Amino acid sequence: MEERSGDCETRSFESFYLAEYGAIVRLAYALTGRREVAEELAQDAFLACHRRWEAVSRCDNPGAWMRRVVTNRCVSSGRRHATELRLLARLRRERPPDPELSEESERLWSIVRSLPKRQAQTLALAFVDDLSVAAIAATLGVGEETVRTHLRRGRAAVAAKLEELSTDD
Repeated sequence: MEERSGDCETRSFESFYLAEYGAIVRLAYALTGRREVAEELAQDAFLACHRRWEAVSRCDNPGAWMRRVVTNRCVSSGRRHATELRLLARLRRERPPDPELSEESERLWSIVRSLPKRQAQTLALAFVDDLSVAAIAATLGVGEETVRTHLRRGRAAVAAKLEELSTDD
């Protein structure tokens, strides 16, 4: 008998969800101006509603409760978004200029970026950050022999590609 009661509540929430979802997303969209954010905020609000469904379903107007929750979440989201934009703007102002690479260096690092991920990572850590094999192994969470293998294979691949490019010229 208790299961039926639970099913009843679930169905009641489901019918509420189906009836209100579109309107709640439209409200969130009107307040945020971003469809993906509106859908996420609506889902979060419905999740909160589901968690409290026993109490919310007894409210005079569960739809009004949902609208209050989603409008509050929209305000919070807007504040977070504004804060993120301010921080990004500050970072752009404070960010040092990108290093200017010679054409030869750019070609080399372009080749490195085209390598398999671990080879590119080990080469970058070795040559940009000047890390030892042990430090690279600790950074990547792999064994030192694995790092040596990736360095050896990465160097060989870069050398072969550079040789190929020099014969093309």
